[in-house]
Formats: sequence, structure tokens, C-alpha cells
Amino acid sequence: MNAIPLTDTAALPRHSVAAIKTPGRIASVDIYRGFVMLLMMAEVLNLQAVSEALPDSGFWRFLAFHQSHVPWAGCSLHDMIQPSFSFLVGVALPFSMAGRLAKGDSLLQLWRHTLVRSLILIALGIFLRSMHSERTNFTFEDTLTMIGLGYPFLFALGFVNMRTRIIACAAILFTYWLAFALYPLPVAAGPGVPAGWEHNFDGFAAHWNKNTNLAWAFDTWFLNLFPRQAPFLFNGGDMLP
Repeated sequence: MNAIPLTDTAALPRHSVAAIKTPGRIASVDIYRGFVMLLMMAEVLNLQAVSEALPDSGFWRFLAFHQSHVPWAGCSLHDMIQPSFSFLVGVALPFSMAGRLAKGDSLLQLWRHTLVRSLILIALGIFLRSMHSERTNFTFEDTLTMIGLGYPFLFALGFVNMRTRIIACAAILFTYWLAFALYPLPVAAGPGVPAGWEHNFDGFAAHWNKNTNLAWAFDTWFLNLFPRQAPFLFNGGDMLP
């Protein structure tokens, strides 16, 4: 992949790009993908119940901790499932782009394919979240939906040089942090959070408290733009803003 920068292949004549030999599978990526799927499927083993039945066992307590989300701060292996899927999409995208360029696809065709795939992922995520509901559940925290929302931006970064990618990454992280830091501090516990909840932060870190931070405020505005059975107040699932 290093010998075939996308910024160079995009400028090559079609017959030159078609002559590039596309790389084979990368074992490390397949192993990582399989490990993430194992983490996701391990939830059905219900190791938490085993840990509760054997309270003196540090081994089962360790496995149970990494099979579920942490209450708020920190992370377990289970918390890394969605970031890992997003990471794997980013790793695979340059190979996918190089493969399509090698087949002779134009930039317009690549963008059309990207936008269609993005819309499919978003729709599929909403569909999966609506399977047990009487009406469409317009929610966007599903892994597929989040990947679909970010996919066009990731694709656009695939055509710029490494320096621009690093600058974009730093700008995104800093801007997101700054937006949270500038959002007003909460004056009370957020909806669905008990008063005095032990996992809430004090001082400056309180800008990131559960159901009172900037992400929660955006969700309560954005998600209530869609038809709902009841107004969205907070996310009651494992993945909370």
C-alpha cells in the first residue's frame, strides 16, 4: 500500500492504474476483525451471572468486567467494540479505494459508491434498532449508522497527504474537546442519573458528566426532530451520550 499512494494513483491514466497489482488479504486485519466479533458474541455467554455465582473468583470477575460496558469513565474491552469496527473500516478503506482505481473506476464512480454505501449503512442501523418497535426508531448510535455517517468524511481524507490527515485528526479532536469544555457546567444531575451518582465528575471535568454534556444536548435537539412515540430525553441503553 505504501508504494501506491492514492494521491498518485488518482492522477494516473486509466490504463496505468489498471496495471497496478492489488494487494492480497492482510492476516493481522482478519485476526483483529475476528477478535472484535468474538468480543461482541461473548455477550451471549452471560459471564456476569457466572461471576455473581462465584464472587470470590478474580478470574470470572475479570472476564465479566470485559464483557460489559463501564458505568461511565474508563473502558473495558467491550467498550472497544464500536471503536474497533470504525478503526477496521479506516484500515480497509485505502485498499478498497486502490482496488477500485485499479479496476478503472473514476472519481465520480468512487464518490457515488461511497455515498450509496453510507446511506445503506445508516438505513440498516436504523432498521435494526426498529425491529422490536411499532414504528421507525430514528436513532443513530448503532455501530452501522455511526460508520455510515462518518464514511464520506473518511473517504475524502483518503485522497489527501499524510500531513493533511494528521492536521484534520488533531483539529477534530481539539475542536470536539473545546466544544465540550465551553458548554455550560451542569447545575444538577442529568435526566436518568441519580443525584450524587458516584461516577459523575467534579470541577472542570463535570463538562463531561452523563446526560448533561454537549453530546447529550445535541442528541435531545436532533433526535426530537424526527417523529417519536415520546420525546427523547436521554439514551437508556449501554451507549450513553
